[in-house]
Amino acid sequence: MASPELPIRPLYINGQWRPGSEGAWAEDVNPATGRVFARIAQASPADVEEAIATAHAARVPWGRMLAGERSTLLLKAADVIASRADEIRDLIIEENGSAFIKAPWEVSYAVECLRVAAGLCYFVGGDTFPASTPGQIGMTIRQPLGVIGGIAPFNSPFLLTMKKVAFALAAGNTFVLKPSEMTPLSGLVMAECFEQAGLPPGVFNVVPGPAEVVGSALVADPRVRMITFTGSGRVGRLLAAQAGAQMKRFTLEMGGKNPLVVLADADLKYAVDSAAFGIFFHQGQVCMANSKVIVEDALFDRFAEAFAEKARGIQVGDPRDPATVVGPLIRPQQCTFIRGQIDDALAKGARLLAGGTHEGPFFQPTVLAGVTPEMAIYHEESFGPVTSLLRASDFEHALAIANDTAYGLSSAVITNDLQKAFDFAMRAEAGMVHINDTTISDEPHIAFGGVKNSGFGREGGHTSIEEMTELKWITVQMGQRAYPF
Repeated sequence: MASPELPIRPLYINGQWRPGSEGAWAEDVNPATGRVFARIAQASPADVEEAIATAHAARVPWGRMLAGERSTLLLKAADVIASRADEIRDLIIEENGSAFIKAPWEVSYAVECLRVAAGLCYFVGGDTFPASTPGQIGMTIRQPLGVIGGIAPFNSPFLLTMKKVAFALAAGNTFVLKPSEMTPLSGLVMAECFEQAGLPPGVFNVVPGPAEVVGSALVADPRVRMITFTGSGRVGRLLAAQAGAQMKRFTLEMGGKNPLVVLADADLKYAVDSAAFGIFFHQGQVCMANSKVIVEDALFDRFAEAFAEKARGIQVGDPRDPATVVGPLIRPQQCTFIRGQIDDALAKGARLLAGGTHEGPFFQPTVLAGVTPEMAIYHEESFGPVTSLLRASDFEHALAIANDTAYGLSSAVITNDLQKAFDFAMRAEAGMVHINDTTISDEPHIAFGGVKNSGFGREGGHTSIEEMTELKWITVQMGQRAYPF
């Protein structure tokens, strides 16, 4: 239960910290300990309306601000976050259950993201081109959309929220954020940092609350010109249908069942280490996690033995311990879901090489072999520290298994055969392909996103700028044009 001494953390609307208009609040719980460490004000429909109205009013002066002025503010925000890095790291560990090895990277990524976005303020541009009409000059310019609504996930709340916010602001848009209901403080601390940097009121607003209140209002309001969402495929498809019915722009990142292919010529230790990082980092709660490891037949048995041994040696426990690799799953019910996947696979002939059990929210690193398409885990995203080893007879078979999924976010191949590496890169049905690396890779200046059921649109760098602006064609007629009548 929440301690009566815990204050209620307010909403952030129009540059002001204020309680929810209906007095509702929710508990923020440490997933490792089950301890309630904060109480968070919950936005009502009236609060969301005020946040949208505020952002709508602020969009004009913010959009007209000089690129250099916006850039300076984003750089100040980066410096503020860098100065508070340890504090934010500790918050991410407590609120999200991130292991100590992951939380600092999340903070440093957010700083880098802001600095990349600050540079891109100067490159929200178009093109000039010759026209077919004599004496005419043609050009395109990019203009901000206006208000953008962001619905953030829980797995990397500070990083993934910043990727949405930084580029939206760089392009001249204002923003209303609905943080994840499991990690709301990450969004509120981000608001503190922007406020400390001097961001004008109304440009960034944070309204924690239930999806059916906050998310639905953001999608339904015509003043919100775009929705950027990271989360489940089920919710993403609903958002796409609702946004599409209004001709509202959207980007969706909805997870994956990502394959790592290990060919027979791969270095065994490097392949094992790559596969382990790709599934056990942040206890597998990563949309890019390699939850399918496809190994060519000649190497399969040696790889399976070495990989299972590696999994059994990984430290599970307190995320504050720097030696911990696997911390708690943020949703306790996810353990039941994963255990159901494992039981289904074992009942249908799979073999458990490592793990398979949990104590509370701490799930042991788990390795299954003999997984087939008849098993749920072959198709479903586990979002936990669980991977399936699949045997491939040759390169073509490995590629076929890799593409045998409804998802298409990230993929990877480990081989010394350059021809096969690039063949895989060209034919893999994924938005991202990594050669001689794991499936987990992200850079703030590179386009991030997937195909098939993994999402729609891209985030990062100039791609975000393009997604979050309107392209306008302008012509200038030099002298008088000769008309046919």
